[in-house]
Amino acid sequence: MCGRYAASRRPEDLTGLFQIEKWEPTETLAPDWNVAPTKEVYAVLERPLKDADDRHPVRQLRKLRWGLVPSFAKNPEGAARMINARAETVHEKPSFRRPFLARRCILPADGYYEWVTGTEERELEVKGRKKRPRKQPYFVTPADGSVFAMAGLYEFWRDRTLPDDHPQSWWVTCSVITTEAETGPLGVAPAEGPRSLSDIHPRMPLMLTEDRWDAWLDPARTDPDEVRELLTPPPTGLMRAYPVGTAVSNVRNNGPELLEELDAPEVGTLF
Repeated sequence: MCGRYAASRRPEDLTGLFQIEKWEPTETLAPDWNVAPTKEVYAVLERPLKDADDRHPVRQLRKLRWGLVPSFAKNPEGAARMINARAETVHEKPSFRRPFLARRCILPADGYYEWVTGTEERELEVKGRKKRPRKQPYFVTPADGSVFAMAGLYEFWRDRTLPDDHPQSWWVTCSVITTEAETGPLGVAPAEGPRSLSDIHPRMPLMLTEDRWDAWLDPARTDPDEVRELLTPPPTGLMRAYPVGTAVSNVRNNGPELLEELDAPEVGTLF
């Protein structure tokens, strides 16, 4: 799954990297090293500009709210539960199948966090001596330092309690597509700990390599089988994972220090 990630790149860097044609400086977001559900995040997408005479798709950098609200939802209360869409079923789920064909995006990140329960902690839990085991967070990021381009979907939702001209009458929300975690060896593994991403968690965000960006963002690509082909995971060995401090487990903590690599896990023996 993807329940927390880091996104610290400046919009100026993203516009060049993704060949952005339209970006409004008023939508600038501060660097965020602890992105949690319902926060605003950057998304790369292609669609015609609002109120433009020319209706050809334009590649844009937009800020969206993480946690997809389906267009047919009566209210946005379930957004925090719709942060992920499974690659295996995204084409058939009512909340995702329409945006899957028409509203795909890329969510740029530095990488994502995942938590592992230590062996000693699990033993205490089994014995009933600890109700809530501590977990060791890991940060997963491209081994070469490149952007982690997560496949995503976005959707529009109209808040009928507000008038048409209200600035918050329309919500634009998004979801991260996840896939089975890689079982092959990490590109860079920690000195001690997981040797593959599946050792950390059975799911992971679907990373799009640069050669798939154009096809994924193209709104003219609407054939379900063609789009599903783009969900194939990238080659193994592109990622690294390392332990970070447990401060990231508190969503109130935020700063580059959250990405600092630990010499060893803080929470007992893990593997």
